[in-house]
Amino acid sequence: MTFKIYTKTGDKGETSLIGGVRVPKYHSRIEAYGMVDELNSHIGLVKDSVEDPQTKNMLYEIQDRLFTIGSVLASDPEKSKMKIPDLYEADVEFLEKEIDMMEAELPELKNFILPGGHPVVSYCHIARCVCRHAERLIVQLKNENEIPEVIISYMNRLSDYLFVLSRKIAQDVGAPEILWRPRI
Repeated sequence: MTFKIYTKTGDKGETSLIGGVRVPKYHSRIEAYGMVDELNSHIGLVKDSVEDPQTKNMLYEIQDRLFTIGSVLASDPEKSKMKIPDLYEADVEFLEKEIDMMEAELPELKNFILPGGHPVVSYCHIARCVCRHAERLIVQLKNENEIPEVIISYMNRLSDYLFVLSRKIAQDVGAPEILWRPRI
């Protein structure tokens, strides 16, 4: 049996959550997991742009966790009987350990840094901004629905990871960090 990518069920502006409930495509759940999907695409661009195998592997793991988060957000907790993968506090701790390892190799941060200096550094900053946007949408969704706290913690830490990764990549490729110098 062959599955077609198009179903035509969304042609009237609605889509289904896991569990079968139909909601408008602008529903807060759709907005949240759509932004997580967008973030995942940006992470893929970063992953495809770095040379370091350890960083590539880490970004692959992050993409996997983002699919987990998207699955949770796409589920109607009252209707879905489908087993959804879980996100764990250990996933947040894993990001923290990676951040700590990278920071140990970086100069102390004393200024705000402007995005740029190298294309991959810029890709990291774009991913960081999209991550923050996704986090805001998830927090908003949490005001209306039950969302596991660990998801918000993960997204918050992921944006930190992406910032530190941008600094590490800048250092690795010899790109300057562009310091913000406010006109005061």
